[in-house]
Amino acid sequence: MNITVVTVGKLKEKYLKQGIAEYLKRLSAYAKVEVVEVPDEKAPENMSGAEMTAVKEKEGERILAKISHDSHVIALAIDGRKWSSERLARELDQLATYGKSKVAFVIGGSVGLSDAVLQRADGKLSFSDMTFPHQLMRLILVEQIYRGFKINRGEPYHK
Repeated sequence: MNITVVTVGKLKEKYLKQGIAEYLKRLSAYAKVEVVEVPDEKAPENMSGAEMTAVKEKEGERILAKISHDSHVIALAIDGRKWSSERLARELDQLATYGKSKVAFVIGGSVGLSDAVLQRADGKLSFSDMTFPHQLMRLILVEQIYRGFKINRGEPYHK
């Protein structure tokens, strides 16, 4: 399975980089997983609705350019469905079983995802009703993908 995490913005925090690198290393035994960063759009602190839409659209174009046409796309969105770790594991297993070997998870920038990205998505996933920084979400996501593979293989992993 080939998994791509497409995300907006550059990761600066060393501790997050180290955590993500550790999970990517662990995941290499199960799948090819890569994190692809697209540049965030510079925007004023207090944006109007139109400015927010413009930012999302520009970032969305960059995101879509990094997703292959045959990828199954899961957008992380606060209004998405909430899955347990076991459900994520089942979804990954189902995708692999039925020939969807390319999966792209999409993490938007600070103002969210464009309508075009959400329309391209095959599903929307929410990790919580809480809002997380998109940089931290990368770490949480790769950890959950790793956990999913461990669950599917019946291998022990801390709870």
